[in-house]
Amino acid sequence: MRITILILILLISTPLCTLAQNRTGEGDIKELYGDNCAGCHGDDLAGGSGSSLIDDEWIHGSSDEAIAAAIRDGAPDMGMPAWEGAMDEKQIRAMVIFIHEMKTKSQQDALQKSLEGDVVSAAGHRYSLEELGAGEGLLWSIDFMPDGAMLVTQRDGVLWHFKDGERSQISGTPEVWQHGQGGLMEVALHPDFTQNGWVYLSYSENTGAEERDKDAGMTTVVRGKIIDGHWQDQETLFKVDGKHHTSSGAHYGSRFVFHEGYLFFGIGDRGRMDHAQELDRPNGKVYRIHDDGRVPQDNPFVDVRGALPEIWSYGHRNPQGMDKHPVTGQLWESEHGPRGGDEINLVEKGKNYGWPEITYGMNYNGTPITDETHREGMEQPKLFWVPSIAVAGIDFYEGDAFPGWQGKLLAGGMASEELHLLTIEDSEVSADETILKGRGRIRDVASGPDGFIYLLLNDGSPRKGKVVRMVPAD
Repeated sequence: MRITILILILLISTPLCTLAQNRTGEGDIKELYGDNCAGCHGDDLAGGSGSSLIDDEWIHGSSDEAIAAAIRDGAPDMGMPAWEGAMDEKQIRAMVIFIHEMKTKSQQDALQKSLEGDVVSAAGHRYSLEELGAGEGLLWSIDFMPDGAMLVTQRDGVLWHFKDGERSQISGTPEVWQHGQGGLMEVALHPDFTQNGWVYLSYSENTGAEERDKDAGMTTVVRGKIIDGHWQDQETLFKVDGKHHTSSGAHYGSRFVFHEGYLFFGIGDRGRMDHAQELDRPNGKVYRIHDDGRVPQDNPFVDVRGALPEIWSYGHRNPQGMDKHPVTGQLWESEHGPRGGDEINLVEKGKNYGWPEITYGMNYNGTPITDETHREGMEQPKLFWVPSIAVAGIDFYEGDAFPGWQGKLLAGGMASEELHLLTIEDSEVSADETILKGRGRIRDVASGPDGFIYLLLNDGSPRKGKVVRMVPAD
């Protein structure tokens, strides 16, 4: 009984993204593979009487479509039977994802070893990590004040002020509804903070709404000012009617981007994935408002009857990072997929990003969602990860401490405990390099005003976060 209770506690306290990552290579799809494929290709996919499926050597090509065709049609002259009829198209799609999962899993030990040590060499630079402070719970977002201080959100509702090694709590911040993945999330200073003093927050809020006789909530966006350590002059910029609130604890989205007087932010599908395709629902959308909360009259769905006028794009699962390109001003977003299918997207006005009609992932239990990865009228990600890294915050590096990384996109992974460096050329991701691994779950990454790279790392059970920065080792 005590063991059962302990397992339940661990499951309740562990985010779904962690469970999904830990189930890499598990679930229904593993049983399907074991029943039909392991006899030839081996339990670990490394080969037996048949060839290895994880060495990336394919006779007819290594694209998803080519692998699916090989499974469906077989190769009779090589002793490979056709599985069309024995597996439906969704199962074949799940098998392709499973093969990618197992290939990546086989590479993890070598990658971990290459990034160990007090001084790390990666992507042309050497660096070390410095710990600057810690929270008392899970840390979510970081931003920098003009005097060198840092503002850091803690998901249970605390807004921390860090300066010169000292930590203090900002009093009077809004009450949050900490439910599942929700709580106090994003913090960001207005680009003209030195003139207007505005600080922006996003958080999950329950205003008395219920769904299915359970408390329900949704993401809210506000701004206020911090005077003598106290939050005041709060203004609500975005919230939706209680009829749209859900009891789910999943997928609150968030992150802020300021651009030319506008504020962009995202809200996830809130565990109601079909709503991401419905313009009269707030779920699974990226929004654009004026930085004072007004609705821009040139938003794409302002004149569409029933649509929420703040919507900029739709068909998103769970936006977890967002930043604008320092040169082009383009809006880039990281999106949490299901099991597999984490995405990097270039978000553009009025476009549909496909969830849940198309995806490169499958359900957490190894069952398929759909066999479609493409559909006319729906956008393709610029990059996707299979297996998932549990993607989180992103930031374009704009400092000079690591000159070889300037203009590249930093993307944090939580369950994978990885920091990725993405090269973007002509609006496409041309390279993906892992530059940090195994130091903790990376919730946020930020290019600091001093040129160093700042990370929020969360580890342990219950989760506790710390602020670290990457500094050149030379």
